[in-house]
Amino acid sequence: RGLVVGGWDGVGVAVGGLTLVDVLDGRFAGVGGGGLVCGGVVLSWGEFDVRVNRFARLLISLGVGPESRVCVALSRSVELLVAVFAVVRAGGVFVPVDVGAPVERVGFVVGVVDPVVVLSRAGDGGCLPVGVGFVDVGCVDVSGFSGGPVGVGDRLGVLLPEHAVYVMFTSGSTGRPKGVVVSHAGVVNRLLWMQGEFPLGVGDVVLQKTPVSFDVSVWELFWPLMVGARLVVADPGGHRDPVYLVGVIERWGVSVVHFVPSMLEVFVGEPSVVVGCSSLRRVFVSGEGLSSVLAGRFAGVCGAELVNLYGPTEASVDVTFHVVEGVVGVGVPIGRPVWNTRVLVLDSRLRPVPVGVVGELYVGGVQVARGYEGRADLTVGRFVADPVSGVVGARVYRTGDVVRWGCGGVLEFVGRSDFQVKVRGQRVELGEVEAVLAAQVGVAGAVVVLRSGVGGDFLVGFVVGCVGVVVDEVAVLEGVRRSLPGFMVPSVVVVLGEFPVTVHGKLDRKALPD
Repeated sequence: RGLVVGGWDGVGVAVGGLTLVDVLDGRFAGVGGGGLVCGGVVLSWGEFDVRVNRFARLLISLGVGPESRVCVALSRSVELLVAVFAVVRAGGVFVPVDVGAPVERVGFVVGVVDPVVVLSRAGDGGCLPVGVGFVDVGCVDVSGFSGGPVGVGDRLGVLLPEHAVYVMFTSGSTGRPKGVVVSHAGVVNRLLWMQGEFPLGVGDVVLQKTPVSFDVSVWELFWPLMVGARLVVADPGGHRDPVYLVGVIERWGVSVVHFVPSMLEVFVGEPSVVVGCSSLRRVFVSGEGLSSVLAGRFAGVCGAELVNLYGPTEASVDVTFHVVEGVVGVGVPIGRPVWNTRVLVLDSRLRPVPVGVVGELYVGGVQVARGYEGRADLTVGRFVADPVSGVVGARVYRTGDVVRWGCGGVLEFVGRSDFQVKVRGQRVELGEVEAVLAAQVGVAGAVVVLRSGVGGDFLVGFVVGCVGVVVDEVAVLEGVRRSLPGFMVPSVVVVLGEFPVTVHGKLDRKALPD
């Protein structure tokens, strides 16, 4: 018990008292060269800093200060980066808006956060509902504002670590998105841990390709600027095009990049092309479970270090990490906690489970978000009192993810608690079936869903084959039957050319064939 309760928590490191502004301020001075590359524009960090300061002063003049929400409805561009950094510099809270989302959804987001300002431009403003005005970043004149440093006296209030830095909206089970309110303290811990564990240098080049409405973009944007590394921003939509990405990596000598496993699968699908990405030294993956099969395929075509990250939006992006060294088992572990992070694996009665026994993952520590914007009812249900520590006021976030402790304090991801289904009265964890399917010869990836028919509920397995391999559905099912009891074996296996994905590159289960 001493190990599973506290013994394997993240290392305690003193990073308190800092805001994201504190971490970034002064980092641009004296940093020359092409710090930012975006859409054909190359800026030094000093030039970028001047733009950010002028825009921050404009925002302050419009009433933006601590806890002020600012919706940013912009596609990937220099203007997007300036806007996001300016909101932070002004002390405000940036709320990224997906410009490709339906107008109704965007209207809901704007209505929930009640922003002081909406930032957009003519080409992107079409996503906004009728009647929602915005500051057009493509036309607004900021030349009258100073480009010098924005100090404490310039802001409308004192900025504190507990103040919100962004509100990120995620899908909600009710069909309405939920806005996760993340503090400066949480983001600062996440960024400083990453720099401490995987140091960037001024010679590194980071590719920013994640949509800003997805939380991975937070470290892609801010981490390079902490040290003056170069940031190369992918064109809008470029994150879904492996050929384009390879070209960018080769042209700019990208050394650090992030992939969702589904996209990594596509990326390594052309080994002869990937081999040319010799500048890559580290690849981070998160957002979905990483199979050992995919990790092995990656190692076969790329010499970069592969790091598996795990974390919910409700805990400042990532809370555990695992450096992939050799492929063992079916799935790659999600690893150990980051700095100042507490992890608990509990049963249905909120009791810690022993090593090797599955339970639900609860996360505590400085990175836990403040809650859901305007939804105290949802916040109370997910952000709960720590049932184990006994510390007054200690909170943990209930992730809904099923995990288990492996040997040595390494966490293994099993699946989602809401992906547990019943087939003929027997409870089935879909993630377990998917892992066995993915381990079959010639199978590169697998997804299992529950379908209903005349005879009752049944499982359907969808698989994609390895490059150049014709998958034998009969052989795959035979292999699964050798590993799983009958009620867990899919009634049918369907071979797909590729899995459908969302705009963020994640698997889109709803788009799988009926």
